[in-house]
Amino acid sequence: MGSKLAARLQMKFVDTDDLIESKEGHISDIVKSQGWDHFRRLEKSVIEEISKGNNLIIAPGGGAVLDADNVKALKRNGFIIWLKADQRTLLKRIQKDQGSSTRRPTLTGKGTLEEIEETISEREPFYEKASEIQVDTSIIDVEAVVEDILNVLKGKTGRI
Repeated sequence: MGSKLAARLQMKFVDTDDLIESKEGHISDIVKSQGWDHFRRLEKSVIEEISKGNNLIIAPGGGAVLDADNVKALKRNGFIIWLKADQRTLLKRIQKDQGSSTRRPTLTGKGTLEEIEETISEREPFYEKASEIQVDTSIIDVEAVVEDILNVLKGKTGRI
C-alpha cells in the first residue's frame, strides 16, 4: 500500500522492517536470538535516521508507535496514518502473506486470532493518539485506500 501511495505522490517508499532485515537478518531470528528489546532498539535507530529525510512514505512496524520518540520522529516531517482493519480481516491478510512467519514473530505465544485481538486491544490507544489520519482498510482494496489517503491529504494540505 505504501509503495503505491509513494508512487502516486512521486516519493520514495521506505519500510523500516525491510531496512532492519537488510542489515540484521530476519526479524523472527533477531527476536529469537536477542529478544524484542533489541529489535525495538534497532527499529528506533532506523526510524530516527530515516525520519530526518524528506519526501518519504515510511512504513514502520506495527509496534513502532509504542515508543513516544518514534512517534515524535515520524511526525517531524509529516503525518502518521493509521491503516485500520477489523481483526478477521487482519487474520486473513496474515494467513495470506507468505512472509508472515519470518516477518511477524509471535508477540504473545498464543494463537494468531487471539494474538491479534490482544495486540490490537493493547496498541489501539497508541495508534489513536499517534495518528492524524485514520483509514479503515477492512472492506476496500489498495487502490481505494490510496485514493482515500490522497483525498484526506489534499484536505489537510490543500495540495497533492
